[in-house]
Amino acid sequence: MSQRILVINPGSTSTKIGVFEDGVESFTESVAHSAEEIARYSAIADQFEFRERTIRAALEKRGFDIKTVACVVGRGGLLKPIPGGVYAVSGAMKDDLRSARYGEHASNLGGLIADALARELGVPAFIADPVVVDELSDLARIYGHKLFRKQCIFHALNQKAVARRWAAERGKRYDEVNLIVAHMGGGVSVGLHQRGRVVDVNNALNGEGPFSPERAGTLPAGALAKLCFSGEYTLQQVMKMINGQGGMVSLAATNDMRVLEAKVGEGDADAKLVYDAFVYNVGKAIGALAAAADGKVDGIVLTGGIAYGQAVRDGITRMTGWIAPVTAYPGEGELEALAAAGARGLAGEAMEYR
Repeated sequence: MSQRILVINPGSTSTKIGVFEDGVESFTESVAHSAEEIARYSAIADQFEFRERTIRAALEKRGFDIKTVACVVGRGGLLKPIPGGVYAVSGAMKDDLRSARYGEHASNLGGLIADALARELGVPAFIADPVVVDELSDLARIYGHKLFRKQCIFHALNQKAVARRWAAERGKRYDEVNLIVAHMGGGVSVGLHQRGRVVDVNNALNGEGPFSPERAGTLPAGALAKLCFSGEYTLQQVMKMINGQGGMVSLAATNDMRVLEAKVGEGDADAKLVYDAFVYNVGKAIGALAAAADGKVDGIVLTGGIAYGQAVRDGITRMTGWIAPVTAYPGEGELEALAAAGARGLAGEAMEYR
């Protein structure tokens, strides 16, 4: 009997949905939301009914009978640190998402809307691999001062999905291989996957690792501290430098890698320096994790939207191909990853969130 899975991925300015049948995409759709629409709501949780109506309207427009789905899977939001995997939506999870106990983000609505639809249909609701997945080794948590510990925020959904794909294509299980996965999109996260666990990865949101189109990555701590106390900038302005107005936005006045590549093609020396520095930083991060893995790396995987760029792939491969074979799975693949997680949930792999 065929298995239809509805997936929901609420973003800051869009709601993406998809229907997959036995692992094959039936259709996907992305509904954009204007700034004016979003501005009507003071809190993310207040957008619940608006987003749910959006999803129902998109399905009705397609003529899709929602009663035929076997489960509903929502993008995991900001929750407490948890191991990677599939989680059944629970009362405790809904309380944390609804109250934004661990932070506000549009993805918090994923589990809430999935649960509402699933309850109406009498089917299970799941989330999978939210950005707060935390499987770090004890060593990876330590910074050089007792007041600081690593907070694990990275592209867990996509990283885990492509790592599983890499293993499956080679007839192996995810928990049998050691991989380094570099997700390159609006943020950049580079993670060491050892036997099914991401034991080390940079915080891709708040100032660590390679710079990205909009994020500064690692900055010199002393210079940053002096800037913070210079009296010239507010906390909000500094945080924007780290996330939103950092990276390529600051260095090259664009958050679009394609624009930067075009400037390089036109002979812009400044653009080429930023472009090469991006490749250099990602390659260096991969090399550091190879050392953390004692050199025991089965493969390197490049993913995210920037991985569509052949020159980026070639540059990183030149730097790191001696470590292990480099494979590229460009794009985000979030809806497909959620659908695959739903299938695992239906097969009995879902865990409980308490």
